[in-house]
Amino acid sequence: MLERHLRALVGERHAISSPAALRQAEEYLATQMRLLELDVSTQTFTAFKGTYRNIIGRLPAGDRKAVGRPPLIIAAHYDTVNNSPGADDNASGLAVMLDVARKVQNSPVAREVRFIAFCLEEADLIGSLAYAASLRNAGEDISGALVLECVGFASAKEGSQLTPPGVPIKVPGVGDFLAVIGNQASAHLVGAMEGAAKRHVPDLKTVSLIVPGNGEQLPDTRRSDHAAFWHHGYPAIMLTDTANFRNPHYHRSTDTLETLDLDFMRKVSKTVTAMVRMWP
Repeated sequence: MLERHLRALVGERHAISSPAALRQAEEYLATQMRLLELDVSTQTFTAFKGTYRNIIGRLPAGDRKAVGRPPLIIAAHYDTVNNSPGADDNASGLAVMLDVARKVQNSPVAREVRFIAFCLEEADLIGSLAYAASLRNAGEDISGALVLECVGFASAKEGSQLTPPGVPIKVPGVGDFLAVIGNQASAHLVGAMEGAAKRHVPDLKTVSLIVPGNGEQLPDTRRSDHAAFWHHGYPAIMLTDTANFRNPHYHRSTDTLETLDLDFMRKVSKTVTAMVRMWP
């Protein structure tokens, strides 16, 4: 399933240079969510003198006691930068998100789960900021957001992993782990993701970092849609292969399907699925 989604999604999806492909990706994601029998809706917003959409698929809670519990969000963005097919950034996150939705579709989840594909992440998080602002304006709470950002590239070579500037923890030199990034308000989500990996996918290595505040002193930890939730006071974490600190194809024309590690992606999908199922 992961490879099928990747083959459908990989290709430049940019608001200005390839708007038709961006729209095609949007339609594919909405169709796949409907096939999974999610309750699909869109949030529209304007940018660049045009209209764009976030796609939202809701999986209702399977427990009557869940009434009133805030939802859990699983998210990934579907736009790319100009001149990049965006396999790792971020078809990988979308494919894992859809795979998790498939796996939990018939699970008695303890609360509503929202699977959201954000648009215009590459344009200063416009889509996710619009969504998080709508939650705050409506006075709506969430249990947390798990944002999948570049989760398809791994390497077993020593020296394949670089350390982002200012990161206060020791980062392994081998790029074969999933990074889990949260702020202090999201520490419980970080711990739950670590626990899901250790208990259910012990062969997936994780490296976690909890940043002070909203990561203002470590800008590399804010480079995805989780930062939109932080901005509006919601707990959120980023799950990532660390993008350009590991992947030499990041934001390049060489970010293609052939460069991805599907086994690594399967482990990420299995871990996020376990996290969703165990989340109270």
